[in-house]
Amino acid sequence: MRVALLTEGARPHPQRGAGGWCDRLAEGLPEHDFELYLLTGPQGPTAGARPAPVWRGVRETALWGRRPGGRPPGALRRRRYAGAYEELVRALVLPGERAGFGPGLYRLAALAREDGALPAFLASAHARRVLERTWRLPGADTPAGPPLVRDVLVAADLLEQCLRPLSAPWYGTGPGGLGAADLCHVVGGGPAALPALVARQLHGVPFVVTEHGLHLREQYLGYREAPYRWPVRALLLSFFRALTGETYRQAAVLTPGSVHDQQWQRRCGADPARTRVVYEGTTAVDRPAAGPEPAVPTLVWAGALEPGRDPELVLHAFARVRAELPDARLVLHGEETAPGYRAHCSAVAERLGVAPAVDFAGRPAALAEVWEAGTVAVFSALSQRGPRLLADAMLSGRAVVSTDVGVAREVVGPTGLLVPARDPRALAGACLALLRDEERRARLGLAGRLRAQERFAVEPVTGAFREIYLELVSQYPAFPGGGGGGEGGPAPRPFARPAEYWLADGRVGAPEDGGGDTAGAPEPAVLAEAR
Repeated sequence: MRVALLTEGARPHPQRGAGGWCDRLAEGLPEHDFELYLLTGPQGPTAGARPAPVWRGVRETALWGRRPGGRPPGALRRRRYAGAYEELVRALVLPGERAGFGPGLYRLAALAREDGALPAFLASAHARRVLERTWRLPGADTPAGPPLVRDVLVAADLLEQCLRPLSAPWYGTGPGGLGAADLCHVVGGGPAALPALVARQLHGVPFVVTEHGLHLREQYLGYREAPYRWPVRALLLSFFRALTGETYRQAAVLTPGSVHDQQWQRRCGADPARTRVVYEGTTAVDRPAAGPEPAVPTLVWAGALEPGRDPELVLHAFARVRAELPDARLVLHGEETAPGYRAHCSAVAERLGVAPAVDFAGRPAALAEVWEAGTVAVFSALSQRGPRLLADAMLSGRAVVSTDVGVAREVVGPTGLLVPARDPRALAGACLALLRDEERRARLGLAGRLRAQERFAVEPVTGAFREIYLELVSQYPAFPGGGGGGEGGPAPRPFARPAEYWLADGRVGAPEDGGGDTAGAPEPAVLAEAR
């Protein structure tokens, strides 16, 4: 089948690009044709970047920076744009009109598809007047204070960028159009879900949403330090909250990366019946376990040097460990993300009298080297939002001690020690218990490695999405709008290859127009296993 993968970021992606999650998904499902749709930065396509060969096509549109060119709409069309834009803004600021977000969004998308003048309208003085008038209506939800003129100007520019995917040249049933896809797969949520929502509205194409770390939660955390006044932050957060709610309502299936994220999605209105946890697979499961332990008892810690990771807790706990085991050492790996915080932690270590045994090692070349140099891996975060770092430590075979927050209990389970946050006595006791018991360290380390290999292997991830894709296309009609081939094009096919293509004994004689390109097809043994 044809799968449109929608995500946000610049190519090549550190997390989602070559060798990343999206590539691994496409490589693991070679029976489907994947096209990548990217919302990129202001520079557009990265110079010299080449898409991975797993993609049938890569399409990009700029989400940030200078708005696309184009003529503004005429007077009649401008009134229609203004009506749709006002409906959307009223849904953001008036508590009684929240339900108008979706209709206003789809009206804007329909108008943009007709003449492509949406960016020009959103950047016009008329749109700013609509925003200002609606934002200042009696009863508007403005707990952060009434907006000033400069707030209107800033918010208008930010909303124009957020709504820019509605003007992307991706809609329709012709080649490259989302209406020609069997389904859309949104990775990351947020603005990347806008094209999928429009394709669902215009063409009935179902879509899946995968979030490894919730987009809305990250927006709330990020906007605490955004360089805007509070009225602007409140309006933008209202937009992302409404977009998240509409995405969760319209998605055919939601696949959070953890049970912890699943609970957050339910609080945001997700239907539990359409939610399935699919852990983020990693190729690190094939990495060998760490070698022999260091000669002296060593605690290793990895993460950003910031208050949320609470390295101070580790320092206070280590002072207690050092009092019991004078030879113990502590190595902290990570970059400073809060200005002056590393110097603050160094001062704490000096005050506790453990500075000679503490090493601030900076950013590691590879995570495997971090765990290799330690006896026990320690995590002290106040909020453990993602499972990747914990899983990587477990895959090393080292025993793990973590604060019992976020996904820690779900990931570590009975294979490590969990302690309350902000409790140096409990953390020190857990570390001492493992440092003094080599047999227990080895047993928990092996159990943690096996648990992480089972949960975070790539194969179960691709298998889960294979089932989800097939289930969805069995419930939704292919090309309900009757498109797929474009005007004058061939008749649409609901799947990229017929079932006979995957039969080992029928490949050779398969008709050329039915099987598509056979380059790089699986060997007969792989085909037999797939059956």
